[in-house]
Amino acid sequence: MPQAVVHVLFAIIALDLVRDYIIKDKKKVPLHYVFIGGIAGLLPDIDIPVFWFVSNFLGIEVPWFHRTITHTIFFPMLFLIVGLAYYKYSQKITMLFAIISFGTGFHVFLDYAFAGTVMPFYPFSFKEVGLNLFGMANLEAFAEGVEAIVLLAWLWHEEMKHKISDFI
Repeated sequence: MPQAVVHVLFAIIALDLVRDYIIKDKKKVPLHYVFIGGIAGLLPDIDIPVFWFVSNFLGIEVPWFHRTITHTIFFPMLFLIVGLAYYKYSQKITMLFAIISFGTGFHVFLDYAFAGTVMPFYPFSFKEVGLNLFGMANLEAFAEGVEAIVLLAWLWHEEMKHKISDFI
């Protein structure tokens, strides 16, 4: 925990709840932005296929670098800064980059809380921090149950709030 599906699903759920209860204006955050935020929830793990490509396809020996650059506070901040740079020109682009920043930041938070450690200030500090809530007691089966419960709770919320069964 968290697996790739969890990173996408939890980012989508969090963004959907923010959209419904905090922003409350669906035009500011259209549904496809929520989807993009879910995809952004996977973005910090881009270092895994990059490592595989460099090591296996290019044949360059590099040390394992997962959870380094892309799992810092700087990675989500990069997207936020780019979005803020466009604020004067396009608030839609600013919102889109804020959503991407949220998704990537949520990924880092999930890894910090549930999957071991992250180095939030890498390369300036190599200090690893993390709660590793499910890994400490080897609760992988429990974690999968929690994931299922969260999914079912969100689907129930969507049915109560948006009547998704009308679209089935």
